[in-house]
Amino acid sequence: MQPVSDATLQGIGFGLGERAPYATVSERSRGRLVEEPRSRTRTEYQRDRDRIVHSTAFRRLKHKTQVFFSHEGDHFRTRLTHTIEVSQIARALARAFRLDEDLAEAVALVHDFGHTPFGHTGEDVLDACMAEHGGFDHNAQALRVVTKLERRYAEFDGLNLTWETLEGLVKHNGPLRDPVTGEGLDGPVPVTILNICEAFDLEIDRHAGLEAQLAAISDDIAYNTHDIDDGLRAGLLTFDMLREVALPRDILAEVDSRYPGLDDSRRGHEMTRRLITRMVEDVIGRTAANLDALRPGTVADIYGAGRTMAEFSPEMAALEKELKAFMFANMYRHPDVMRVRAQAEEVVRDLFGAFLAAPERMGGHWSEQLSQLDDHALARRVADYLAGMTDTFALSEHRRLFDRTPDLR
Repeated sequence: MQPVSDATLQGIGFGLGERAPYATVSERSRGRLVEEPRSRTRTEYQRDRDRIVHSTAFRRLKHKTQVFFSHEGDHFRTRLTHTIEVSQIARALARAFRLDEDLAEAVALVHDFGHTPFGHTGEDVLDACMAEHGGFDHNAQALRVVTKLERRYAEFDGLNLTWETLEGLVKHNGPLRDPVTGEGLDGPVPVTILNICEAFDLEIDRHAGLEAQLAAISDDIAYNTHDIDDGLRAGLLTFDMLREVALPRDILAEVDSRYPGLDDSRRGHEMTRRLITRMVEDVIGRTAANLDALRPGTVADIYGAGRTMAEFSPEMAALEKELKAFMFANMYRHPDVMRVRAQAEEVVRDLFGAFLAAPERMGGHWSEQLSQLDDHALARRVADYLAGMTDTFALSEHRRLFDRTPDLR
């Protein structure tokens, strides 16, 4: 694996000059579900980004778990801080390729809107609870949030985002359906996504634009690096453990050679910042090579390429796979984390059962017109209510409804 060269950076322009011919162009946006007059002061993707940042769902990310629950320490990442880090990397990558930075940022900022309280634990429990009602998928839930559940505007539900931001949200990890057979590539396509596609075809059998692809790989870069930082802070990981894995081992050797005797805090930060740089430069080099081979003249060429353009090199992909396996074994499945996960599972399962049995307990507009809902619609409303909760509110609701609530420690 070779670091990205100056010649490569100069060849792609490193964000200088006019937009790349394969960039997504705001002026040619496919529009919104509900037609609106265009802004006189902002591009369409700037408006999307601003609506996302001002939404209730965005603020809730502050108190939703990334890996460690918020009360375990003020310095651990939450869904919000993770999202901000992803958006920073996505914007930098979009600038490198002279793309629409606002679109890349918008997709990055909205990509975790569908996550439940207590991280993937909450999602797994809700998916099990909803097994007879279409299941639960956080990408589909994010689409529900931005097309239905946000209640801010007089003329429409949701945020009424552009086609490009919606398709980036839904497809940032790749197509959902086989273009020939129409079958879902990772199981059945969630009904929420299919329903939106009937009114606003998101072309789920094709790849998204390059801005969304870069937002997706920015997510991988961000959590690969900041989860190491949080693991060291929590004491679940040590530098000696990280030396068992090729990528952090190499970077630690660089840091220790240049800064012998550095204190552990600075040592960890030096390692993670170098890890981000190495991954970002690898993505730039590999993506530039892919684009050079494709020679796209328009964004349509990116859609029709039939493959992902933004990716790690094979060497980096292998190193990243090894790192993920290490993190699952030593951090995400650490006994302390798993013990708290089990407590969180209990909270979410209890709340789902309680609200399904007595939905009037949800209160507010969630309890309106309950008699008009069939079993599937009622279960989905309960899932919507639960998915929108922060960790702190879920625990508060559990204390309100039950005599004993786990403290998640």
